[in-house]
Amino acid sequence: MDRILKTAHARPYAYLIGVDGGGTGTRLRVTDAGGSELGKAGSGPSALVNGVENAWNAVLDALANVFATADTAMPPLSEMAIGLGLAGVHNRQWAAAFKVANPGFGTIALDTDGFTTLLGAHAGQPGAVIAIGTGSIGEIWTADGERREVGGWGFPASDEAGGAWLGLHAINLAQRMLDGRAAQSAFGAAVVNFCGGTRASLLDWLAQARQTQFASVAPLVVQHAEHDVLARELMLKAGREIATIAAALDPSASLPLALCGGLAAPLRAYLPADVQARARAPLADATTGALRLLQRHLEGLSDAR
Repeated sequence: MDRILKTAHARPYAYLIGVDGGGTGTRLRVTDAGGSELGKAGSGPSALVNGVENAWNAVLDALANVFATADTAMPPLSEMAIGLGLAGVHNRQWAAAFKVANPGFGTIALDTDGFTTLLGAHAGQPGAVIAIGTGSIGEIWTADGERREVGGWGFPASDEAGGAWLGLHAINLAQRMLDGRAAQSAFGAAVVNFCGGTRASLLDWLAQARQTQFASVAPLVVQHAEHDVLARELMLKAGREIATIAAALDPSASLPLALCGGLAAPLRAYLPADVQARARAPLADATTGALRLLQRHLEGLSDAR
């Protein structure tokens, strides 16, 4: 992708940065002022639930990696503009604190990871998305400019079908198996072994587990769903949850629907048939969506001059 976005802005910036930040990791893309890509990199989680300082550190780590890999001197942060789609922005206090803690970027555009996912998935045009990664959220942007979210209330109360939700249910199954409340299975044993192999080790694991740790169990659910009835039922339940999000977003199914995030592909086969037929892959990823968010922000600054 040689040229991603190009825009006139209120003041020249040497580089434009797009960030997609979630509970498992951060993905970052950098372009020059003309829209040519310098590079992209990843780092640790930047969901705001993990703290504002941790979020900014993850962003700065990924940014430094881009410039180091490109063998290019990184300019002062004040000469760069950044657009971010972060999990947790729906919490206004967290979002405000994140902006206040800006380490020096020239300008910031901040929104939910759901909206930047949508902007990337539909090339900046109206549509609906369901992002399924560590958490989950549905978002719709209609032709008349209405924006609406479904789900995404945060783990553990919501984020149905997301990686942490799958992991939480898998851990519960492992607990039941250890207690004798559920039949022994290779799937349950794999989850127990992942957490240390004993009741005591599982208790220790739970004592420090947060959203990211629960999401790390999700690959075991995906792996065992092909041959284990309980893992398969959990994936089917996740598929049904996605269908309810899709129906709440767009009851008439009139707008294009994209499924995004790391679990979108593994869960596709477990969706109800009507949603499976309708859903498509995104046109671009959420880092490109974050650059589109930044573009809109910069154009607004130019219009205000």
